[in-house]
Parts: sequence; C-alpha cells; structure tokens
Amino acid sequence: MVNSLETAQLCAEAADSKKAFDILILDLRGLTFIADYFVICSGTSTTQVGAISDWIGQHLAQAGIRTSHVEGASEATWVLMDYGDVVVHVFEEHARVYYSLEKLWGEAPRIPRAVSDSRLHTVLS
Repeated sequence: MVNSLETAQLCAEAADSKKAFDILILDLRGLTFIADYFVICSGTSTTQVGAISDWIGQHLAQAGIRTSHVEGASEATWVLMDYGDVVVHVFEEHARVYYSLEKLWGEAPRIPRAVSDSRLHTVLS
C-alpha cells in the first residue's frame, strides 16, 4: 500500500517522464482538509498537458491507485486529478501563471522529489 507522500512522488515522477516542467509538491497537512499534498506541474501546450495527465493516470492505475475525479481533461489548460489525499494540477504554462497556486498556498512547505527512490521507480516501470 502506498501512502499519500509516495502517491505524490509517483505523480511527480510520472509527470517528469513526460517532460513536465516546474514540478512542485506542496505539503498541505495542517493547512487544509482538502488534501495532504498538491502536485503542480506545467506543460508547454494543451497537447502536452493532456499527455502528462494521461500518463499520470496510467502509471498510478498500474500501481493500483485510482483517481476519484478528473476535471479539465477536454480543455487541457488545467487538468485537476483528485486522488483523495493527493490532488494533481497539470497546467498549460500561461494558465499556471494566471492561477498562481504556488502563491495562493505560499505558506505550504515544498517537498523535495524522491528521484532516486528505487521503490518509486519500480512502481513506475
């Protein structure tokens, strides 16, 4: 079973493998009941945003983690993927600047990505 931090790390790794940029994990524990973590990343176009969000969904499904809700997939300027304790925001770069979630949640600690964790890489393989 994967905990919420590991889920967030899996999302970030999957986004990275589709060349998402400015990948950020925010720790929301103690700040809100919405989620434990936000994963925020960007793509250069709506096509890339769609590919990133599809890839995240596929890889988490392979790990047995299913999304409870996805919004924005048809427009792909901002795709929100709800995994319960983890919410993923995949933005087209201009939409990310406009909505500025990092500033809205500025007091949330940033979590370093676990790029060398072999368990995460194994789940994604």
